[in-house]
Amino acid sequence: MTEAVARGQVQTVLGPIDPGELGWVLPHEHTAIALWHIPNRWDYWELRRDETVIVEELAAFRAAGGGAVVDLTLDGVGRDPAWLAGLAQATGLHLVMGSGWYRGAHYPAEALIDRRTVDDLADTIVHDAMVGVGDSGIRAGIIGEIGTDKPWLSAQEERVHRAAARAARRTGLAITTHAIQSTVGLDQLDVFEAEGVDLSRVVIGHADSNPSLAYHLAIVERGATVEFDFIGMTFSARDRHGEGQIVDNLQALLSRGHVDRILLSQDVCHDSQLRRYGGNGYTYLADAFLSRLRAAGVSNDEIRAITVDNPRRLLTIA
Repeated sequence: MTEAVARGQVQTVLGPIDPGELGWVLPHEHTAIALWHIPNRWDYWELRRDETVIVEELAAFRAAGGGAVVDLTLDGVGRDPAWLAGLAQATGLHLVMGSGWYRGAHYPAEALIDRRTVDDLADTIVHDAMVGVGDSGIRAGIIGEIGTDKPWLSAQEERVHRAAARAARRTGLAITTHAIQSTVGLDQLDVFEAEGVDLSRVVIGHADSNPSLAYHLAIVERGATVEFDFIGMTFSARDRHGEGQIVDNLQALLSRGHVDRILLSQDVCHDSQLRRYGGNGYTYLADAFLSRLRAAGVSNDEIRAITVDNPRRLLTIA
């Protein structure tokens, strides 16, 4: 490989930047993703690539004070570096692209996850970070979201997690995961730890889908970051009515001194989540949730740490 990662900087789709330029970051989002391209699945779960609409939605986040969005769409569900670069140019937002493979059901056949060595898989992620995705020249700035279909890691998913870990050690990129409705995030941490990853560079995603304080504490006490990224979702009864528990858990984490191990995002991944179609878009944190935190006694300094300082530290290449 003829190029290297930008140590001490943040890699965006338009090039490396000083971490101080990021501002407020949404660390777990999508700008186009198709999750229904699975045999015998007909639920049409998709965030369509409508440039006019997405630019409008992202512009609303920027107008609300946003500075950067991390797009974690990967190969198999619609990753497109040129699309992201175009959005960055159109909106003025910093966009960071992910690398790796999402979860078992969505692994693209051409990735040959079950036929390649872990080191070979890691080489692909390293290439994304050091040279660029394919021949685009556009580099990834984070590894993920990688995850599991079920409350356990399948054999192939474990291979991808090990590959992500080895790539993280070689590139200095952070890892962010998909860990839903279970304690599988702890199993992910076990794999990363066994591979020698600095767990302070790992984000366990979708923690609010398992609103157990014990689980959240177990993540942060191992040095990893817990991410509440279903904020503003309305797909289930828990989404619609469980926000109070998340506020309580956030307060509990803060009271125990874990302000530097928390992230917030909204995981926009379906057309119905956009403001254009009656959803909350990329602005629910600004429009509603942060005010709710302040009303619960969370300070402005703590909110800045969660929305600015923590993602900046993780996106800065180690």
